[in-house]
Amino acid sequence: MPGELASRLQPIVAEAVTAAGFDLDSFEVQQAGRRQLVKVVVDADDGVGLDEVAEVSRKVSAALDENDHVLASAYTLEVTSPGLDRPLTQARHWRRARFRLVKITQADGTAFIGRVGHAGADAARVLEGGKLRDVRYADVAKAVVEIEFKQPPAEDLKLLEDDASGIIAAETEKGSK
Repeated sequence: MPGELASRLQPIVAEAVTAAGFDLDSFEVQQAGRRQLVKVVVDADDGVGLDEVAEVSRKVSAALDENDHVLASAYTLEVTSPGLDRPLTQARHWRRARFRLVKITQADGTAFIGRVGHAGADAARVLEGGKLRDVRYADVAKAVVEIEFKQPPAEDLKLLEDDASGIIAAETEKGSK
């Protein structure tokens, strides 16, 4: 029942979240006694603050109230943003992790830690041990942001910024001619 209910509610919730200017990261409906627990996780390129979570919560609540015939029971709404421990499973997750340190475990079992640069449709550029490398999403078994307690080295950020703007590629092409 919760799975069937979730499939009927998902478009309603997604529309409300999108109208508020955010992405629906995940959505779940669980039975909690006599009530339904509706869990909504939202995200955005610039992150999601408490005020934005409250705004999305109001919009989703209004959308659910307008469609109360679908729920047909009392519900508890929980709206949140993804935690740091959320795995990077989509290109937009990698894009939002730009300049963050990420622990990457590849499909072959090898693991390394690198700083994320430009994230494209199929791969992300990662700075590992002072060298840039492309990491194809299809080759990643798991990737999670590492918590840092100090500012990243300025030279690492500059290297990733230059790479994303094409400066490094242009310099490399000049050097090979």
